[in-house]
Amino acid sequence: MGTSKELFVRMRKPLLFTLFFFVSSIPTYAVDETTLNEVLEGFDETSQGSGELDAVLEGFDDELQATDNNSNADAAIGEAANWQLSGSLGLSSTYNYAHKAPAAGQTDYRGLSRLRAKLSLELDGKFSPDWHVHVAGHSYYDAAYRIQGRDAYSSDVLDAYERESELGEAFIQGRISKSLDLKIGRQIVVWGKSDNLRVTDVLNPLDVREPGLVDIEDLRLPLTMLKADYYVGDWGLSVIAIPEIRFNKLPAYGSDFFPFLAPLPPEQVPADGFGNAEYAVAANGIFSGWDLSFYWADVYDDNAHSVIAPNGPRLEHSRVDMLGAAVNIAAGNWLLKSEVATFSDLHYAGTHKRRHDLLIGAEYSGFRDTTVSLEVVRRHVTGFDSALAAAGHVENDYQTAFRYTGDFFHDRLELTALATLYGEELDEGGFTRLSAEYDLYDAFTLGGGVVMYREGERTSAIADNDRIFVEMKYSF
Repeated sequence: MGTSKELFVRMRKPLLFTLFFFVSSIPTYAVDETTLNEVLEGFDETSQGSGELDAVLEGFDDELQATDNNSNADAAIGEAANWQLSGSLGLSSTYNYAHKAPAAGQTDYRGLSRLRAKLSLELDGKFSPDWHVHVAGHSYYDAAYRIQGRDAYSSDVLDAYERESELGEAFIQGRISKSLDLKIGRQIVVWGKSDNLRVTDVLNPLDVREPGLVDIEDLRLPLTMLKADYYVGDWGLSVIAIPEIRFNKLPAYGSDFFPFLAPLPPEQVPADGFGNAEYAVAANGIFSGWDLSFYWADVYDDNAHSVIAPNGPRLEHSRVDMLGAAVNIAAGNWLLKSEVATFSDLHYAGTHKRRHDLLIGAEYSGFRDTTVSLEVVRRHVTGFDSALAAAGHVENDYQTAFRYTGDFFHDRLELTALATLYGEELDEGGFTRLSAEYDLYDAFTLGGGVVMYREGERTSAIADNDRIFVEMKYSF
């Protein structure tokens, strides 16, 4: 039976794909083998011999039939084991406790602001030992808007927050050769070494409709990509083409996180397809005690700028180049990290400038079941002048993140404190999140905490959005 399984798997091996950029074509080949059923064809036919021989062989057909049934059952079990459906069902809620009474005609965001039921599903399957598929998605409905009265909210808010169904990562991944892998479909590709701030991590947009509630790893939005990975020695080379154009999900007009009194101009989003595709290359080296990465990307800027068009103002996204590098160095209980990037053709007040970003950080895990980290980013605009200052831009922009994580009760309870602050003197606003997550048992998790937004130039419009949040999640 084991031989038949191997033959069956090998006959299901997918057709080799044509690799882009550095492989113009790869020949395909066919495996010409015979299955176990073909080998055994005719073995279960009734003997036409004498009566004595029939008597001697009486019952052998039954044994062969039973054996064949068992083989078919084992094959069915093996086939089913190649596919797995998993997911989670969650209920989350937030309560706003710092809002003041709204002015006439404005939405009252005091009290309950979320009561969301969310279903997430993931399907994983294998076509062969070298090829597998992954499909994920989620759907949610937020009953808080019906409880509070849907008429009190703008249509933009209801469209953005009340309900959502979306395809997540959905890709097929496999091995072309011993050194070459291919991955096609919706993906999330994380660049850089930071866990809290972004410098070289520029490929996937973010869902920032409710900033501060979750970590960056839960904010990234997948994009359709063609990704090839080539491995040689300690290095891996990734070549990526991104035909799906997608930008950050921003707070909707009328929400308590929308910072302006009037809606933004309409946004112009380039059409999907290889005519507007984004491209990226990464080289990653992993060595003893340290690792090093180099990045290049030709992408659209997620941050839009306003332009004057014949039909009125609109938002557009510039095409920018990013050249960067990142390094991690392990030294005992310390992990030192740094990222550097240069962005060209960024749009500032009607002109295009170059910006240099530098991140330095350190993480310490010398305390029992505890990790603390500190990361600082400096973003410097070259050729800064008074026109940019008058438009509200700054020559040097600073962002700092401090994080504490502690595990207790045999890793069943996790406590997290995260503070993100803006400004060289940490005085331009930010937020602090204190949270706890407890595994009641393997499949059921209860969590909650508080998010507090700090008054400052960068966050003054959302400074009274402090809220308590709770979440229950059952995984299956």
